[in-house]
Amino acid sequence: MKSIIEKYGHKRITVVEGGMTRHRSIFNGLKIFPESKLSSCPLQKPEVVIIHDAVRPFVEEDTLLKVVLAAKEHGAAGAIRPLVSTVVASSADGSLDHSLERSRYRASEMPQAFLFDIIYQAYHQCTDYDLDYGTECLHLALKYCKTNAKLIEGSPDLWKVTYKWDLYAAESVIKDTLSQQVCVTTDMKEDAVQLGFLLQETLKNEVKQVKGISVFLCKNDSRLQNIFLGQCYNFICINAKKSDIKEAQQLVDKLEKARISVLHPVVLISVHLNVSENMSFSNGMEELAWIKEFAREVKKKNILVYGLLIHYNKDDPKLQETINSAAAIISALIKDRNPELIGQLLVA
Repeated sequence: MKSIIEKYGHKRITVVEGGMTRHRSIFNGLKIFPESKLSSCPLQKPEVVIIHDAVRPFVEEDTLLKVVLAAKEHGAAGAIRPLVSTVVASSADGSLDHSLERSRYRASEMPQAFLFDIIYQAYHQCTDYDLDYGTECLHLALKYCKTNAKLIEGSPDLWKVTYKWDLYAAESVIKDTLSQQVCVTTDMKEDAVQLGFLLQETLKNEVKQVKGISVFLCKNDSRLQNIFLGQCYNFICINAKKSDIKEAQQLVDKLEKARISVLHPVVLISVHLNVSENMSFSNGMEELAWIKEFAREVKKKNILVYGLLIHYNKDDPKLQETINSAAAIISALIKDRNPELIGQLLVA
């Protein structure tokens, strides 16, 4: 845990040793506040404490805000979701004993929030049986502090990552979230700028939010910095000079400096134009051979680089068809984010 905190640059975190059960771990976490004066890093006791678990990694800030405000008013609050299956009880011989009316019940989820003094007192009063076999924090607040929790409707993203197949679903959720924004940059060549505009317009049918910068990587480009702050993880670099690695390297340097790739892999698609009618296809591929080695190197920085070659002629009646093909390739790359395909040169 300490190495993770250091890697991602977290500042306001204290690690507490867990217990043998859920409730004992939570109690250990709560005790660090009143007992912090005895340690080397004193912590201020909070008015409200949020309890969450790692198996629900997609909690939204809005949900956190709602349970905190409800806890301040009612003493305790927790997220709930509708039951998706009927709950039944079985008899000793394995037969159906009875079932619950599903519409009357809800699934208790996390996060949950409490006035600190309420949940701390509840844990101090609960029994060893509660600590070893209990799972519901809201129940402890009700049982020992007579606090009726306010129940807040949670979002569908609060499902638990429990089984192996849930990992695939979680990966899909993350990839879908990361693929919602694309930044298109170009150099100052007329062909590159025109292609950038056409590509931006076409990508709007594939991606939720497309941002464009017409002039490439000015040293103090505030627009690019704002895009970094907006947590964009996909960049399309359009370059009219196929053999030039300099501008792609500049973008990588800026991404690394902004620490964009610390939390999630960044996709960088280097788009190159074949605007010369006399240049053969094989020559175009040879000039872009640098992409493979470049991609291997920057993968160490959690940046995934792919190459895309576009045969471009603004007078070509099939130009829009080529742009549509390029947009489809780009959309597939940023949605799949496959590290095994880095350094590959695709052709639209």
